[in-house]
Amino acid sequence: MKPNDMRRLSTALLICLALAACEGRPPASDAITGGNPQSGLKAIQRYGCGACHRIDGVPGAYGSVGPTLEKIGERAYVAGKLPNSPDNLQTWIRFPQRVVPGNAMPDLDVNETDARDIAAYLYHQ
Repeated sequence: MKPNDMRRLSTALLICLALAACEGRPPASDAITGGNPQSGLKAIQRYGCGACHRIDGVPGAYGSVGPTLEKIGERAYVAGKLPNSPDNLQTWIRFPQRVVPGNAMPDLDVNETDARDIAAYLYHQ
């Protein structure tokens, strides 16, 4: 590739990144979690998360025991305790009783892959 072509490509990429930042778009959920949002939807249904939580895009997920999981990526904290990050969300999904002993969310033996996929789905919303 010629130097001028490389500069044009670099400039175009920087402009795209700047525009995305201006619009406040978060990085793609699969990129930040290592998970797959479509698999996350299936895992959310399999584990029955919608029995306690409202989750957009999940049929029947109108629970009101736990908080709504809408726009979770915009929140500062997970479980009111952990700074909101993909790793912390996955830890919470897998081990809620270790994070906040005695809270209403049960340990459901969510495996690492499912936790990544669930986090990808939730951040995707």
